[in-house]
Amino acid sequence: MIGLTSLTTNGRPLVAPKLNRRRAMFVLTKILGWERATERERDTRFVELGRYLCEVRSGQHWRLDNLKSFDEFLEKRFPESRRKAYYLMAIHEQLPRIPKPHLKEVGWSKATELAKVARRDGAEFDCATWLHRAQQLPKEEFKREVEKHLTGKETEPWEILYFKVYKSQLGVVEQALETAALMLGTDKSRGYCLEMICADFLAGASLEAGTENTLFLALVRLISALPVGQTLQLLDFVRNSLERVQTEATTTKA
Repeated sequence: MIGLTSLTTNGRPLVAPKLNRRRAMFVLTKILGWERATERERDTRFVELGRYLCEVRSGQHWRLDNLKSFDEFLEKRFPESRRKAYYLMAIHEQLPRIPKPHLKEVGWSKATELAKVARRDGAEFDCATWLHRAQQLPKEEFKREVEKHLTGKETEPWEILYFKVYKSQLGVVEQALETAALMLGTDKSRGYCLEMICADFLAGASLEAGTENTLFLALVRLISALPVGQTLQLLDFVRNSLERVQTEATTTKA
């Protein structure tokens, strides 16, 4: 469907644009050169690439390779990074007012975040202010600023963890995460599910000196992740448990 967007408008078919073979060959050669470039070269040429990709879509240059759609073109040229290709096109389409040298300066990752804000704000997009933030803030902090602007919610810092899991271990890990997801709700990320599993392990293990605070913080986060109904049930359970303990203590003392 994405590859056919240039063929219809408001449900009416459009005549396909005349294929300019000379221009199509030039643009496709530029894209091929980007594919063969090093990672550092790609990061400095992403602005041009986004412009060329948009031209391939609008001019249907993909027909030069005997392909059926723009989507098929992306599958061929960007088999492992089609999402990045769409990000680069969004940068070109959503940020026409930002000078290209400034976009290259902030990098494609921050430029992608700028494009999200520009798409959301439309004509009210404060180009100068957001560009200044992108230039001054570290990448992760700038992403949090954008997320806060788009959702209206404060996001906490996060990290990506990498560790190796053998195929023989994968079944157990997946089953544990799925079980935790059923308990927390399918809208929770795997990070929350892993935290619940770890908290359960800490609760079952013998607590050493200095680890009580770690378990307490994990339990607080897990309780806050529960649905309201389950949170109220948990509070009733804790209240009843405390009353039972107090009763037993009073009886023993008497």
